[in-house]
Amino acid sequence: MRTALDYQVERQFAQTGAMRIVGVDEVGRGPLAGPVTAAAVWLAPEHLPAGLQDSKRLSATARLRLLDELSVHADIGIGHASPAEIDALNILQATFLAMRRAISALNVPPDYLLVDGNRLPADLPCPAQAVVKGDGKVMSIAAASIVAKVTRDKIMTDLAQSYPGYGWAENAGYPTKRHKNAIADLGLTPEHRRSFAPIRKMLCP
Repeated sequence: MRTALDYQVERQFAQTGAMRIVGVDEVGRGPLAGPVTAAAVWLAPEHLPAGLQDSKRLSATARLRLLDELSVHADIGIGHASPAEIDALNILQATFLAMRRAISALNVPPDYLLVDGNRLPADLPCPAQAVVKGDGKVMSIAAASIVAKVTRDKIMTDLAQSYPGYGWAENAGYPTKRHKNAIADLGLTPEHRRSFAPIRKMLCP
């Protein structure tokens, strides 16, 4: 397993005068249902969680443990874009909207943003840099990836109670065979993204 990340990238930016350096990441661009969820996280340098790394490389138990630690010592902002907003804007712009909402939800405004990916949202409140595969390189982005994943997974588990049969508690809305079969058998819900190709083809065969 890859070793945990350190705070080196943030320290480098701090040397330029940026004191409040925040990592931003999202989860949920690929599913057929549910929101896209983003998180923005500022890590307190004196309280860095042990074992923090990309959420995809952690077990569910480890993600929950780290989220508990982050909830105590970090400044966390969370933002969502709904399926209706995804359909209206497209998934990229809806992702950027969720990111801006997450940044706005921080208790203290950031001085500098490190954003996972190769593009930046427009209208950010401070200077920012996009970091390709940042959740595996930057500690603050990794923290944001954990917060976003745990948050969205909980949303999909809750939605599974309202819309049984789609397997959202297990597949988080991704296009698994069970999910696609359930759409064919049970139809669409208000949580489905009608602009996504598999669903659009069902609506307009």
